[in-house]
Amino acid sequence: MTPLLGFTVAITAERRRDELGALLERRGARVVSAPAITIIPLLDDAALRTATVACVEHAPDIVVATTGIGFRGWLEAAEGWGVGEALRGGLGTARLIARGAKPCGAIRAAGLTEQWSAPTESCAEILDKLLAEGVAGRRIAVQLHGGPQDEFTTALRAAGADVVEVPVYRWTAREDQEPLRRLVDQIVAGQVDAVTFTSAPAVIALLDAAGDRAPAVLDAFGDRVLAACVGPVTAAPLRERGVPTLVPDRARLGALVRAVTDALPARARRLVVAGREVELRGHAAIVDGEYLPLAPASMAVLRALAAQPGTVVSRARLASALPSGTQGAIDMAVARLRSSLGAANLVETVIKRGYRLRVPA
Repeated sequence: MTPLLGFTVAITAERRRDELGALLERRGARVVSAPAITIIPLLDDAALRTATVACVEHAPDIVVATTGIGFRGWLEAAEGWGVGEALRGGLGTARLIARGAKPCGAIRAAGLTEQWSAPTESCAEILDKLLAEGVAGRRIAVQLHGGPQDEFTTALRAAGADVVEVPVYRWTAREDQEPLRRLVDQIVAGQVDAVTFTSAPAVIALLDAAGDRAPAVLDAFGDRVLAACVGPVTAAPLRERGVPTLVPDRARLGALVRAVTDALPARARRLVVAGREVELRGHAAIVDGEYLPLAPASMAVLRALAAQPGTVVSRARLASALPSGTQGAIDMAVARLRSSLGAANLVETVIKRGYRLRVPA
């Protein structure tokens, strides 16, 4: 049985979403795609062109490369504007600092050499090193990764540096917000088990799309829905709001998928009902090793009963757990649950009181 079978995982990334989706589906997950942001094409980005010209006209002393794709994209855009050689020449005289292995690879592919790479792949480590060395009077070009890095650049300016922000691959909210709004509905309703984020702006875009339901989204992340972030920078907007996040040891898509693959099965509820082993996953139950997908109403009933195993759960309490929220749907949902589980004796009717799972005392 594939490890993520029965779980639903949402993807908020636009770039490499197909790759991420394929990795999750290969492990059995049901994937929901709701891109939160879109990338501004480089050749159309006036802000990037302005920063590039500034670096050509006045070469920086230090260049901080934060992402491999961003550094390569910067050079490619400069080529398209006819200043590629001039930019590469200026970078060749600068001290190049990389935030990890991928920026290092992009720097070397351009025929340049980095002088230092952050072992922890964090901007905080780069900032600490630069401030310790002293940056007063130095011109520093910072290749941004997706959005403003105010804390990083403000600290450099406060220390006396002349900072040029290079906004490679800037992100903005997507025009079509409907997929994101549907994802908000699913998060609040507990219909997804995990949401993956590959950038901090995607987190902010999701909360913006939620509007006045943002507190409910944050509550869901603190309870039933796993917030999985590719790295600590991506996780920062959630952690600042007190939300627990899953962050892999390495900021890579493969590591993110492995972390989700380990975490979700560990969060599944397991119990013995009428002598049978039952495991509750997101939209399915596994009974004695058999995978049984369930309708949303049936799954809601099973989850409510499993929250109090062996205890009688009233019809009113079950009704509040149903998507329809009506007591009239209880009998139908219980009947379908019994049918889907293939064993009517797992759910016991307690006359005039409600229902319970038949578990050992």
